[in-house]
Amino acid sequence: MWSTRMALATTAALAIGLAAGCGGDGDSADKAKGAGQGGFSVPKIPVRQSLGAGEGQVNLVAWAGYAEDGSNDKTVDWVHPFEKQTGCKVNTKVAGTSDEMLTLMKTGEYDAVSASGDASLRLIASGTVAPVNTSLVPNYADIFPGLKLKPWNSVNGVAYGIPHGRGANLLMWRTDKVTTAPDSWGAVFDANSPYKGKITAYDSPIYIADAALYLKTARPELGIKDPYALDQKQFDAAVALLKTQQGLVGEYWSEYTKEVQAFKSGNSVLGTTWQVIANLSKAEKAPVEVTLPKEGSTGWSDTWMVAAKAKHPDCAYKWMDWIVSPKANAQVAEYFGEAPANAKACGMTADKKFCETFHATDETYFSKVHFWTTPIAQCLDGRTDVKCVDYSKWTQAWTTIKG
Repeated sequence: MWSTRMALATTAALAIGLAAGCGGDGDSADKAKGAGQGGFSVPKIPVRQSLGAGEGQVNLVAWAGYAEDGSNDKTVDWVHPFEKQTGCKVNTKVAGTSDEMLTLMKTGEYDAVSASGDASLRLIASGTVAPVNTSLVPNYADIFPGLKLKPWNSVNGVAYGIPHGRGANLLMWRTDKVTTAPDSWGAVFDANSPYKGKITAYDSPIYIADAALYLKTARPELGIKDPYALDQKQFDAAVALLKTQQGLVGEYWSEYTKEVQAFKSGNSVLGTTWQVIANLSKAEKAPVEVTLPKEGSTGWSDTWMVAAKAKHPDCAYKWMDWIVSPKANAQVAEYFGEAPANAKACGMTADKKFCETFHATDETYFSKVHFWTTPIAQCLDGRTDVKCVDYSKWTQAWTTIKG
């Protein structure tokens, strides 16, 4: 049985203070410069230096499918083995959006969260999560290098979490309706598309980055370097493109089952997707194929992060080490539908071709993927002569795009 994420970051506006003053007070609120990420400052929070035996429980905020205990499928359970080995009882709150995760973590009731890149910088900047001492997570050594110390999970070379997995947003089409295989995102943005009304797009403000990525190649005069670092002119161009596309879109999707059914029925014949959706669609006998277009793609990489004021930090660290251990990481990756983070997990999947299908070891493939990162006013592409459009404005624009 496959499972995957629900809608991401579609509701609340971004409240992110990435300048001085976004932390608390005292020693833990001293500022550390985030060089290389637009120069923003984050609260300086002490890094944990050692672990104890554990506090007896851990409270998690997680995507559906990330902390399975057999209650959804009795054959899918990596929580109870963890509890037995560590003595840490797992209490999980499943979140439906990145904004919900942010809200839950700010209550102080949770110890760790499986944050996506459109939430992780917000958690870091607000002082909600702490830097992670990777030496206390032995299985971190086997994480693919391509996932370590990235803009969405680190600041100034300091890790703020443990990578969980990754995936690309792909282009899918029905081969019986779209007879010429597309190789560009232009297929979903063509104002004169013959598939008007049967094109589908991802329902989230972060989808603006998909338009920006296409424009990076299609309109080089805009000077787009990073689809998450858009100045006003670049942002306006992406929004304009998406408003044109709105007239072509038959349905925006955020839940994977909805897109599977749309492609199966033929209501959708072309649009953005995930590899797991393509697999499920084929299992439902839908004649579909997918590609990573020539412009590259956007994508997602989730990170387990520890609350700055975690009440059960020892168990939180133990959980992070467990969930990226080879066997558990293989289980969750295969159940959820994503490339695992731990290289050794590929030898433990039930489907021996799983890592090949999800390109787990193909760094050349993932070098073409621009992983979700929270857009902020300080341009993430390094520019200092202009301001970029932050995520709150992306959220506002998305409402106008959909009409």
